[in-house]
Amino acid sequence: MFLKNAWYVAAMPDELADKPLGRTICGEKMVFYRGAGGKVAAVEDFCPHRGAPLSLGYVEDGKLVCGYHGLAMGCEGKALEMPGQRVNGFPAIKSYAVEERYGFIWVWPGDKAKADPATIHHLEWAVNPEWAYGGGLYHINCDYRLMIDNLMDLTHETYVHAGSIGQKEIDEAPVSTRLEGDHVITSRFMENIKAPPFWQMALRMNDLAPDVAVDRWQICHFHPPSHVLIEVGVAHAGHGGYQAPEAVKASSIVVDFITPETETSHWYFWGMARHFKPGDAELTAKIREGQGKIFNEDREMLEQQQQNLLRWPERALLKLNIDAGGVQSRRIIERLLAAQAA
Repeated sequence: MFLKNAWYVAAMPDELADKPLGRTICGEKMVFYRGAGGKVAAVEDFCPHRGAPLSLGYVEDGKLVCGYHGLAMGCEGKALEMPGQRVNGFPAIKSYAVEERYGFIWVWPGDKAKADPATIHHLEWAVNPEWAYGGGLYHINCDYRLMIDNLMDLTHETYVHAGSIGQKEIDEAPVSTRLEGDHVITSRFMENIKAPPFWQMALRMNDLAPDVAVDRWQICHFHPPSHVLIEVGVAHAGHGGYQAPEAVKASSIVVDFITPETETSHWYFWGMARHFKPGDAELTAKIREGQGKIFNEDREMLEQQQQNLLRWPERALLKLNIDAGGVQSRRIIERLLAAQAA
């Protein structure tokens, strides 16, 4: 089951540049396209004439035209016209609430009448010129909740990402987890340590010495239905760590929008919002390249984990104190699913 009455990131705007986009979200096959005036629309990826995927068609004069027999569909899922045929009596197919905001296409898979764009999580970094963003998209063959577990417990960095952001001090630093309503926050702070390679690069690119002792922080935020935003950074030691002045630190937000596809696959919209040198395009590209490699390492581990879980579904998994963030996030999802079912 998936939380249907919620906003998910469905696509990036450039994916709709010149043709419709078919995508399965929360088990529902949808097609996204730009209708009249360039406004994004989404309907079932199912032509009511012969059941062909509408995503194999094209857009003409703001209408979605089926690539099989030319049936033209409107943004609300109503058949509009077809060469030589009368189609106004066709029942409408399902349409979805869609919003283009913060550089993403958002979709509400559930009851369209309940979709309020005001409830989309505010992203300050997407509207503030003091920030820069670069990211990408991966398709990952595992349960979306495994990715939430992965991101709410960053202990794995020491082992999965040993050559980039991992270091033994992550294991040694205490972890705290707290709840603020449906918001889960897991924090880890490390003082007077050596910066790992990725953060040495970030310090250097921010005109700061990369080879001095630093204070490092990781603050993971889970928000339903499946969004994880992680405050990360390093500051020259002795200046207050997380609270240090901007002049002595490199800080960012790791952006993770996790959109379920099926029970064992999801769309992973990843990126990093940077709060230093926002106008440096070369730095944005360099960070994006490094981060892409890091997340690809996660993908390999998670997909193999999913195969193991499918192979031995009866085996219980052990839980440790480092799992608290993921456990609390899953409890919120389960509670909201129960409320949805009721």
